[in-house]
Amino acid sequence: MADIAVGIDIGGTGMKGALVDVSTGEKLTDRFRVPTPEGARPEDVASTLRELVESIPGVRRRTPIGVAFPSVISNGVALTASNIDAAWIGLNADELFTRTLDRKVRLVNDADAAGYAESRFGAARGVKGLVIMVTLGTGIGTALIYKGHLIPNSELGHLELDGYPSYEKAASNAAREREGLSMAEWAVRLQRYFGKLESLLQPALFVVGRGVSKKSDQFLALL
Repeated sequence: MADIAVGIDIGGTGMKGALVDVSTGEKLTDRFRVPTPEGARPEDVASTLRELVESIPGVRRRTPIGVAFPSVISNGVALTASNIDAAWIGLNADELFTRTLDRKVRLVNDADAAGYAESRFGAARGVKGLVIMVTLGTGIGTALIYKGHLIPNSELGHLELDGYPSYEKAASNAAREREGLSMAEWAVRLQRYFGKLESLLQPALFVVGRGVSKKSDQFLALL
């Protein structure tokens, strides 16, 4: 059981969880999903997290739990809250989840978790240069991986570009849906975003994630 854990992803609109084999990255159960509580306030999210964990079969009292969370995380404390309630800022989210679930929880930025997973098991495995993971969802999350090592809390979705103080407001998947952009129109904004990242950091590889990546042939091919 040492290689089995509960993996939780808390997003701006949904919370997902499954039992996973951390040695291979494979899911051992179906993925369970519940809506993120409206407003995403701390106590509401923590309560929903408990219900989600209890719904996953095979979870034992001592099964470790890892939570990917949409915030800069430093020593368990949330430092930002761009798509969740502002009450998270300065809150020790690690302690809140540990207390609510009555077990130890490991907390990490959601894009960092995705990027590190890609470096271990996915598209970035074995890449020697800099990898930039970009998650296109409610916002834009990023992770920097260099030679398999995570550089945490990069938050490059908040670049100031084209008059936007935070470019995720223009180029996230939520922005595409909110403004009714076609994939071609969205790709123009994504091109500006990825071009800026490339000019600043010259990565060896971009990896694109979140649910919209299932439609990658409709927009990445336009970049």
